[in-house]
Amino acid sequence: MSARAVIFGLDGLELTAEEHAFFKDANPWGFILFRRNCESPEQLRKLTASLRNCVGRADAPILIDQEGGRVQRLQGEHWRKRPPAASFGTISRQNPATARDLAYDNARVMAAELKDLGINVDCTPCIDVPVDGSHDIIGDRAFARDPWVVAQLGQSVIDGMLDGGVLPVVKHMPGHGRAKADSHLALPVVDVDRTELERTDFAPFRALAHAPLAMTAHIVFTDIDPTAPATASKTVIDEVIRGTIGFDGALMTDDICMKALKGTFTERVRASIAAGCDLILHCLRDMDEMREVAAATPLLSGKARERCDRALAMLKPSKPFAIAEAQSRVDAALAQV
Repeated sequence: MSARAVIFGLDGLELTAEEHAFFKDANPWGFILFRRNCESPEQLRKLTASLRNCVGRADAPILIDQEGGRVQRLQGEHWRKRPPAASFGTISRQNPATARDLAYDNARVMAAELKDLGINVDCTPCIDVPVDGSHDIIGDRAFARDPWVVAQLGQSVIDGMLDGGVLPVVKHMPGHGRAKADSHLALPVVDVDRTELERTDFAPFRALAHAPLAMTAHIVFTDIDPTAPATASKTVIDEVIRGTIGFDGALMTDDICMKALKGTFTERVRASIAAGCDLILHCLRDMDEMREVAAATPLLSGKARERCDRALAMLKPSKPFAIAEAQSRVDAALAQV
């Protein structure tokens, strides 16, 4: 049976009986982990195995937001603190080639860590392009303010993840850098003409349109569709994401629990799917919400299923790589930043 076009979060360090029964019945395409789910390597290996056993798919995607800096779900004594993306942008100002190599090294090290835990999708790189006056929700999660630098460093992260056997997710398509509000709390509105957006915000996504997976932005672009955020806008997805940017990978929503979106969860799911999103992302741990989302979300079929299958087909055994040496190179370079 085809999986359901949804990715769910879960409550704690292990599956509850209620979650197991729900996930077995709902058969989500994948799962996403947060700090609340991560205590130790041994615990995470058991959790990821139990999630896959629950849905009966050995390659079921298990996602995490492990960017580095402020967005790092693996924390504490068992895991090394990872640098924010902006660190590599800083190095790039002096030596672009070195910065690209180090971004690759860092991604390879993270991929090795994640793969060992049973995690096969990392929601990185963030290839948004901030501007003066934008909200700091992106901030140092961005590599730089130059779209070309962002694209080059983003490519290094994509390469490092894929070579390490982990799928990357580019975000937040078609661009979150100009937002003056945090979409977790409110709906950002960007009043910039499309020509300028294509020159700046959209450019890194166009350069990296070959990525297997992407996450949408809950942002209204008034010059393209003043009535709906990108996640729920057929105009933005058809004309910009699938058109101008040329992305034909699997497109997931950002978390539909975020306050940028309005309406019931049924309405949010239906609007996102109708707009052209392939996958729904629901991150909170409310079982009533999850049941409502599952009931409203279709099984994967047609182009959406093709894109998701194509993404999973990009999961390959990790290539030989000297992890310890790569970590040493990253540490030495960052000590000089």
